[in-house]
Amino acid sequence: MTLAFPTFTAGMVLSLSLIMAIGPQNAHVLRMGLQRQHLWLTVAVCALADMALIALGVLGLAQLGGLSDKLQGALIGAGVLFLGVYGWQAFQRFRQPARPATAIGDGAAQGANVSRRQAVLSALAFSWLNPHAWLDTAVLIGTASLAYGQGSTVFGLGAVTGSIVWFLLLGTAAFWLGRRLNALRIWRALDGAVALMMWGTAAVLVGSLF
Repeated sequence: MTLAFPTFTAGMVLSLSLIMAIGPQNAHVLRMGLQRQHLWLTVAVCALADMALIALGVLGLAQLGGLSDKLQGALIGAGVLFLGVYGWQAFQRFRQPARPATAIGDGAAQGANVSRRQAVLSALAFSWLNPHAWLDTAVLIGTASLAYGQGSTVFGLGAVTGSIVWFLLLGTAAFWLGRRLNALRIWRALDGAVALMMWGTAAVLVGSLF
């Protein structure tokens, strides 16, 4: 127990430090909270998706030596395409903002509600089509767990706990803000920032290929 606690804490701290830097996924959770549509479903799916990546990293990728070059390239290509399209959608909302009560992202038509299926698929896309999530969450956490030998499972459990804690805090913040922010200019600023974030991340990913 004495040795397990610092190992668990190390995993949780590393997980928190990495997940806080994954912009697209966090931005999606915030937007769903501000729209007040399927926020806690989105939080749950994002947390479960992260748990799967962490488990894959700790139990599999670390022992295999990480992702192959071809698979890494395919993930980056898919991520660039996804981020480019989503950034364009956010830019269109920035140019022609809808009223906060009907502002819908993720490809849904303005004035329509996002279904539970759409919410789940969007959360999975932001979690699993984001190359940073694979490279940082799965590969880095999985590799770091090797340093703890037989305690790698405890390290992984700490990382999973960190992910759950972060998404619960982010979801609570998004819910609180969603009840208070209803100014059109705030939504427009958010969409503009999201578009820049998505395109900036896509540009960095493209640069990593050269």
